[in-house]
Amino acid sequence: MATFIKDIEEIRQRAMRKIEDGAVTNSYTLDKNRVVDILNEALATEIVCVLRYMHHYFMATGVHGKAVADEFKEHADEERAHADLIGERIQQLGGSPDLNPGTLLQRSVAQYVEGETLADMIREDLIAERTVIDVYQRMIDFFGNADPTTRRMIEHIKEEEEEHASDLSDMLYIVDPRTGESEGRDPGTDALTLESSRSGSAQQSQAARTARAEADESQRTSELVGNRGASNLPGVSGRPMNRRSNRDEIDTDEIADRPNAGGSGGTNRSPKILQKNRKGKRAA
Repeated sequence: MATFIKDIEEIRQRAMRKIEDGAVTNSYTLDKNRVVDILNEALATEIVCVLRYMHHYFMATGVHGKAVADEFKEHADEERAHADLIGERIQQLGGSPDLNPGTLLQRSVAQYVEGETLADMIREDLIAERTVIDVYQRMIDFFGNADPTTRRMIEHIKEEEEEHASDLSDMLYIVDPRTGESEGRDPGTDALTLESSRSGSAQQSQAARTARAEADESQRTSELVGNRGASNLPGVSGRPMNRRSNRDEIDTDEIADRPNAGGSGGTNRSPKILQKNRKGKRAA
């Protein structure tokens, strides 16, 4: 016979009378219906978190998209495991897990926000995790010693939610390891902004290079004009280029009449040769 409990036979009789209650005995002092309602709210919360994480898993793109998507998937799988634990505990307490999709959001303490950018997704998941951590701590206080089984389950879930929050915070913020203080947003988590910034920077760099090239060309031209003078530059001497001299247009007959003008007549041909050509033309 057991020595720890003297009234073991009475306990046995009570267990036999309400055998259909399963794990719930007369020693369970909490309102069973109230506990089931609380756990169904936790169940709805976990399911909404699964859906939100899975949406973010499929939509994560950008510079860090793959790494963050894998983190989203891991969190979604753990949230699904939490939902399984809570559903099983509800059934153990004689309740029915409420999986009605029409009322999930009304019963969930976490919101379903898709987010437009990778940073939005991380931020919304972090807000949801922090909300759940706060609510689960209150559940732990509520169950206390009256329902240590449910309390330990919620403690386990809360511990993993804290790990999720820590992971998300690491992805979203740069932290100074010396002080532990956040120094600002990690630009790599905002893929759209990062891509836009890179495109704008590339355009600005190209414009700057073009401006510098034009300035250098202008400077070289100014230096050339200053060192040589405008009259020494091609095409700026004031005299038309490729224009024949008036001396080149003197008739050969006129040159022949001036036999001593060979060198000054604008030609290198000898006056005697020109006279010979003239006689040849007259004979013809």
